[in-house]
Amino acid sequence: MRRRSRRRGGRQRTDDRLTALLVAGALAAVLAVAVVNWLLAYWWVLVAVGALAVLAGGGWLCRKRRSARWEAVRAQGLRYGLSQLDALHHSRFEDAVRELMNRDGCRNAVRVGGGGDLGADVKATDPYGRRWVIQCKHRRNGLAGAAVGTPDLQVLNGTARQVHGADIAVIVTNARVTAPAVAFAEQQRLHVVDRGILGAWASGSRPLWELLRAVPPPRGPTAPS
Repeated sequence: MRRRSRRRGGRQRTDDRLTALLVAGALAAVLAVAVVNWLLAYWWVLVAVGALAVLAGGGWLCRKRRSARWEAVRAQGLRYGLSQLDALHHSRFEDAVRELMNRDGCRNAVRVGGGGDLGADVKATDPYGRRWVIQCKHRRNGLAGAAVGTPDLQVLNGTARQVHGADIAVIVTNARVTAPAVAFAEQQRLHVVDRGILGAWASGSRPLWELLRAVPPPRGPTAPS
C-alpha cells in the first residue's frame, strides 16, 4: 500500500508540473500574440523609437569624436611653466608628468603613484617601444625645497627594472638633485630630470627622450612617423 501511494504521489507531482508548464506556455503564447497585435497596430511607435535611438547614437558618436579631436589638439599644445608645476599638489604633479608623456606620443601613459607604488609614479611606452618608469619628487618650494638625494635614486634603482620591467628609469623633480645622487644615477644607468630639464621639457615641444643622454635605442626597427 505504501509503494502504491508513493507511486501515485510521484505521478501527481509530475502531472502538476506538466500542467504548470502547459499553463505557462499558454500564457506566453497569449502574451506573444498580444504583443505582435500591438506592434502591428502601433508600428509607428517602433519607427519613432528606432529613429530616436539612431539620432541619440549619432549624437553620442559625434560628441565622442569631437572630444577625441580636442584632446589630441590639447595634448599637442600642452605646456607647463615651472611656477605652475611648483604650485601643484604632488599627485597633480604626477598627473602633469603623465600628460606630458602622453603629449610626446606615449598613448598608454598612466599614473600609478600612491601607497605601495614601489617607486613608480608614472609608467609609459614611447613610440619606439621603450618602457618608461618614472618616479616623481615634487617640492612645493621648488628650487628652495629639499634636494633629491641618493636614497630616492636607490628606491628607483631597486624596483624600476626588476619589478616594473623598465627600459628607461627616470626620476623627475622640480627641485635640486644632489651631486652624489647624480653620480649614482650615472653609475646605475638611471636618468635624472632636474628642474632645468623639467622646465625645458614642460614648456617646450621636444619629447623627453630628446633631452636626455644615453637613452636605450628604439626597440622597433624604424622611428615612428
